[in-house]
Amino acid sequence: MSEPKSSVRSRTAPKQALEAVMADKAGNPLRRALWLDALDRQLRPHLPPALGNRCRLANVDGEHLVFLVESPVWHAKVRLAEDQLLDAARSIGLKATRVTVKTATAPAPSPVRNDQRSTHAVTAATHKGLRDALACLADVKGTRS
Repeated sequence: MSEPKSSVRSRTAPKQALEAVMADKAGNPLRRALWLDALDRQLRPHLPPALGNRCRLANVDGEHLVFLVESPVWHAKVRLAEDQLLDAARSIGLKATRVTVKTATAPAPSPVRNDQRSTHAVTAATHKGLRDALACLADVKGTRS
């Protein structure tokens, strides 16, 4: 009699796959993305408080930093804080001399992890209001038939 096969895979399988990809030249984009993310996390505490949650380091090309923002308003604010951004980048070891700001068509990903975001519970009053509204709609629909 054979033992049943487990649907649970070894926890080392994903780690081995990641190591295999990273060892190959094909892992270069992944290594770069991880490096940029680490730089963004290092840089964020040095940014002015209002900008820390509204811009993201998108690229580093030599001495050129590229930041991504979600709206033209934040684009202007980041441009005004260019000297502070360059100082912050230099403080973490980058040799930055120029900043470019790009406005994304979709919001930049939040640096806050999903499990850190607050969830808003629906109150009992909201439930009651929705039930009452649905009951009114049902009554109106019933009188039209």
